[in-house]
Amino acid sequence: MNKWQEWPIIKAITDVTSQASKVDQSHFQASGKYAIVDQGQEFIAGYTDDESLVWESDLPVIIFGDHTRIIKFVDFPFVAGADGVKVLKPKSEIWPQFLYYALLSFEIPSAGYSRHFKYLKEQVVRFPSALEEQQRIAEVLARADRLRRLRHVARELSAGYLQAVFLQMFGDPVENPMGWDFQKLHHLASSVDYGVTASASSDPIGPKFLRITDIQDGIVHWDSVPYCSASEKEKRGSMLQKGDIVFARTGATTGKSYLIQDCPQGAVFASYLIRVRPNQKIDPVYLSNYFQTDAYWGQIQESSTGTAQAGVNATKLKQLRILTPPLPLQQRFAGVVRRFERLRAQQVEAERQAEALFQSLLARAFASTHQRQGAESQRRKE
Repeated sequence: MNKWQEWPIIKAITDVTSQASKVDQSHFQASGKYAIVDQGQEFIAGYTDDESLVWESDLPVIIFGDHTRIIKFVDFPFVAGADGVKVLKPKSEIWPQFLYYALLSFEIPSAGYSRHFKYLKEQVVRFPSALEEQQRIAEVLARADRLRRLRHVARELSAGYLQAVFLQMFGDPVENPMGWDFQKLHHLASSVDYGVTASASSDPIGPKFLRITDIQDGIVHWDSVPYCSASEKEKRGSMLQKGDIVFARTGATTGKSYLIQDCPQGAVFASYLIRVRPNQKIDPVYLSNYFQTDAYWGQIQESSTGTAQAGVNATKLKQLRILTPPLPLQQRFAGVVRRFERLRAQQVEAERQAEALFQSLLARAFASTHQRQGAESQRRKE
């Protein structure tokens, strides 16, 4: 039977940060001979050609983001980013990749942009005495980790597909190489309206109440959208339906749009959004994708210039110039979009499953440590 040990994390690592030569973010390059690894979300933050800064002996190491709590496993020559990077070397008794996954399993509390290494040092790592068993566990986790990362990369690579199809079918609207007509938006919409001015409530006191903040990364999770109290007149005037497009009209997200493809019966929208209801002259899916183009964003920027706070009103929105190729061609594009979105949904689900598998394996591998630390935390509270 394989015996397991528990060590304070400070016994399992050596902090070798002081031995690393670091490069300030102002000197990051877009390309170069050597990768820069910092505490940011992206694994590689930039590049440098300065060979004198390279860490290439005594690999692998673990990077810990003192401000961000982000953890990275680095097994190739690299240069450390200057801000908040801790370089940690696993002790010889612990397989490096095993320790990396152990660190990923820790629940380190957030202290904003303060230092977090002090919280990491409070952790305890549980590990089998035999390096072979540590390696076996690390390899199982690494396979699941690779799968989730591949699923994520596949989804990221597909992100620009619809834009490429749009440009292929219609050309760049800025240059309009195919000579399509332009029409003002008010000729292509049956209505352009503001929403309801009301307070949001978590209680079901009225219809669902879509706000700017409910639209995140092109997605609305209707289960978490709040409710509002609205009169019958307000509900009739602001009720959403399939094919509507809503726009953020103020703040940092000015111009961001969202196509309503389904929504709860009777849902309304907030007054900081503008609703465009396309008429029969234009396909809503085509129009929604046109609102992602440089031609559209150039007009939004021009419309909101000169105001104290970035914003666009319904009057300005109605004057937007919209490239209007033949409706059958728009509808063909909409068919491509629908097929792509079905594939995209499969990709998202595959990524979710891969992430769930990895987190499940991680929890199983280090469950006893979590249970003990959770019990200690509860005792301290009591």
